[in-house]
Amino acid sequence: MDLLSELFSAGVWDTEPPEMPNWIKWIHRNMSENHCDICLRLDECWFSYDNKPTYPHHQYCHCILEPLSYDEVLNNATSISDYSKFDPYLFDPENLYQHGKQKMFENWGYTIEDSQWLKEEFEKQALEKYVSGEYKLGLLNKYGQRISIRIEIPRKDKKDTVSFISGWMVWPNGKINLSTPYGGE
Repeated sequence: MDLLSELFSAGVWDTEPPEMPNWIKWIHRNMSENHCDICLRLDECWFSYDNKPTYPHHQYCHCILEPLSYDEVLNNATSISDYSKFDPYLFDPENLYQHGKQKMFENWGYTIEDSQWLKEEFEKQALEKYVSGEYKLGLLNKYGQRISIRIEIPRKDKKDTVSFISGWMVWPNGKINLSTPYGGE
């Protein structure tokens, strides 16, 4: 059960609520003429305290970690994905990308007509897991911090579900953006 479901259940059944995760906002302080590209990309990004990039990031790092209330995370975090990540990227009618992901989703019963539903479902699940701290840190470089989030969708061809990793990029102020809808099992 995810954190939001546990909170709801505790309220309904009048039981002890789960412990709230601690969150931080990464703050890059401008204290010299030299700036680390990576620290600049992390500026204003939100992370669960237990699941953040290495801090300090480097020997002369001027960054600080500012505490962030969990209420702010719950109320202001967002997840977005471009429709184009599903149509035409995932469902690739012109076979431009040649990644084979379309065949997988079609084997699960999905077609290009499901793109909008998939987009909305990915955003919903990713946001729930992000605010619960259920993500894995990925590559961190001058382009930013990547995270992996597990998505589970029902198969349309039989009574079962399929679970896989999706790739996201962390942006300032609690925003995560879909990089790839399918990043592996």
